[in-house]
Formats: sequence, C-alpha cells, structure tokens
Amino acid sequence: MPTGDRQHVRVERSSGIATITLDRPERRNALGPEELRGLRALLQAMAQESTVRALILTGAGAAFSAGGDVAAMAESLERGDLQSMFHDLVGEQERCVREIVEMPKPVVAALPGVAAGGGFSLALACDWRIGTPKTVLVTAFTALGGIPDGGLTYFLPHYLGIGGAQELLFGEGRLDASRARDLSLLHEVVPEGELLERARARAEQLARGPVGAYAGIKRLLVSSFGNSLETQLALERRAMVEATRGSELPEGIRAFREKRLPRFGP
Repeated sequence: MPTGDRQHVRVERSSGIATITLDRPERRNALGPEELRGLRALLQAMAQESTVRALILTGAGAAFSAGGDVAAMAESLERGDLQSMFHDLVGEQERCVREIVEMPKPVVAALPGVAAGGGFSLALACDWRIGTPKTVLVTAFTALGGIPDGGLTYFLPHYLGIGGAQELLFGEGRLDASRARDLSLLHEVVPEGELLERARARAEQLARGPVGAYAGIKRLLVSSFGNSLETQLALERRAMVEATRGSELPEGIRAFREKRLPRFGP
C-alpha cells in the first residue's frame, strides 16, 4: 500500500515488490536536494525491509526525471548561493546512486519518457531498464555548461566504451528508445500502456529468484571495472564459497537433482 509523500517521492509495497515513484509530474519529476534526500531515505528503508525482494524505480506522468531542477538553480543563482546549492545537489545525487548500486536487491527502472541529466544517471545505476517508444535518454549537462554527475562519466564509458561516451557527451547527447535498446542502455522497450505492468512482471520474476546471488553479482560487476583478472577471480571464488553457507545455492542444487524448480523466496 502507498506510503506518505516524502519530498515528492512515494513508495508502494505489494507482494515483495516496492515501487518508488518520483512524483512531481508538473515539473517532469525534476530533482532538487530535498527530492533526492527523500529518495535516498526510501532506498535505505527498502534495503532494510526483509519482505521487499525487488524494487521498481519510476516517474509519475510522462517523464522519468528531467534531472536537476533548473528553476531552483536559477533562484539559487539570484541569491548568490549557487556553489553551495550544487554541492548539496550533487552530493545527494551521488548518495542515491550509491544506494541503488549497493542495494542488495535487484532494481528495475521503468522509464515512461525522458530521463535527462541526473535522471539518466539514476536510470543507469539500476539493474534492468525498461522503456517505451516515448523514452528518451539525454545527457543534458553540457546544455547548461555543466559537468556530468551522478556517475554518468563512470557508467557511459563502461557501458559504451570511451568512443560511445564521447559521442554522447560531446555530441547531441540524446538517444531515442530504439537506439538506447540497440546499445543495451534499455533492456526492453514495450508499448506505452504496458510499462508498469511489464516492470512489475520483471520485478516479480527477479524477486522469485536468488536475491542473495543477485546482490553478489551486482557487487562483482561494479568491482570488475577497477580490478585485474586475478583479483576478480579471487573475489568470485570468495563469493561462491560464501554462497555455500546460505540457503540459495543448496536449494538450487537440490532442485536440479530432483528435477524441479528451485524455491528461493521466503
């Protein structure tokens, strides 16, 4: 059921799935420090709730998020505290990205429309991204004369290579749904009216799976970017041995031997 509004961010829980919605549709779900603090608080809470096994992150209305609140930036510029405002804004964006990447449960991004700037970064931090033909991914930062944040200069080179990142960041900086799908920046594109239904189905599928193993995979994928092969092999070995102490790997082995589907859930 719905949980109260926190700085234009809300959460609903149902059958092991938590849906967090950026809920500021009149501003295309623009993000200021308060909105990001609210998002971070909900992400932290969902990480701790044992009944939640997967998350959906989406935006209300026609957009996922237009990124930073430019109107608030303009007001801050007039007040003369732009530097302080950006320090707060970018810091909160960073913390939200960390919460998503380090979330010990899979996170599905459902993108109804534009994901720009910081919204693009939040989407790339998620584990599975679903869009519609109206979804557009936009870097946005250089249009304001700014520097990408929220991990965009980390995610894009690793997902696309340096050349692909340069093409976006020094070029038009805009990808429609079809091109984003070709590049695996979107994993699925579904009809507009089916977005949340499909996101829910995908989250339920993940929730039925080995959530502990998914958490380990998330950690290993991120660490692989900075590790040598030797270090990564050692981390994989350690994670697999650790998995033998849990319930998921033994259940998977028993299910395989008994020729049945494994039961990973509670």
